[in-house]
Amino acid sequence: MEPLRISIIQGATRWHDAAANRAYYGDLVRGLKGRSDLVVLPETFLSGFTNETLGNAETMDGEGLRWLRGLALESGATITGSLVVREGERCVNRLVWMRPDGSHLQYDKRHLFRMAKEHERYAGGEERLVVELNGWRICPQVCYDLRFPVWLRNRYDRAAQRFDYDLLIFVANWPSARRYAWSTLLRARAIENLSYCVGVNRVGVDGNDLHYSGDSVALDFLGQPLIELGAQEQVATVVLDPVALAAHRERFPAWMDADDFTIVR
Repeated sequence: MEPLRISIIQGATRWHDAAANRAYYGDLVRGLKGRSDLVVLPETFLSGFTNETLGNAETMDGEGLRWLRGLALESGATITGSLVVREGERCVNRLVWMRPDGSHLQYDKRHLFRMAKEHERYAGGEERLVVELNGWRICPQVCYDLRFPVWLRNRYDRAAQRFDYDLLIFVANWPSARRYAWSTLLRARAIENLSYCVGVNRVGVDGNDLHYSGDSVALDFLGQPLIELGAQEQVATVVLDPVALAAHRERFPAWMDADDFTIVR
């Protein structure tokens, strides 16, 4: 592992306007060219968090993915965030992990926010994604997944002598009415999993008249903030230190006392 440069883009996503969002977020990402290894965008950054799925869904061979692929190549950084994606008769809230070489991985949001009836309009994912970048193992997740610690548990593989992941990422549209839960749960996930944790939220007001206060953050393995953003549109970059992470895991090996379990659905 080497130090990892990670950039947070806390934007004001345009409501139901994919072209405007491509222009808006594209300019922000291009400004990071050569200065970041990983760029993190909010949840549903091309549409806003919408239940009007059919009119706002992308396809995996559509304009949104072509744009994201070109942007990763142009910026020289891996880019991640989630999109509303249609596959046949179903829609998913899909996090895309787009690499500069044009290859990508994907994760479909597992936990669907029933209070906004997301579970009625989207299908949930089944598989947790762990990706590798510059020697780091990274687990990217989407918004409401933050509330489910069993799904997120960072286990140690004694045979491989490694943790599931070193960095946990959440992309979100998390309304300001629940900002205390957002901040508290992000810190808990970092502390309990002996991992860096990054949460990227949007700002502004969406088409459902929901207000978003941002509060994007990068936390170390003690839950201490490395960077904290407020309620404004903002781009920030932080460098994560692998040496400090390894030292903490060595001197505070709570993973050795963790419970074994199996996730079933």
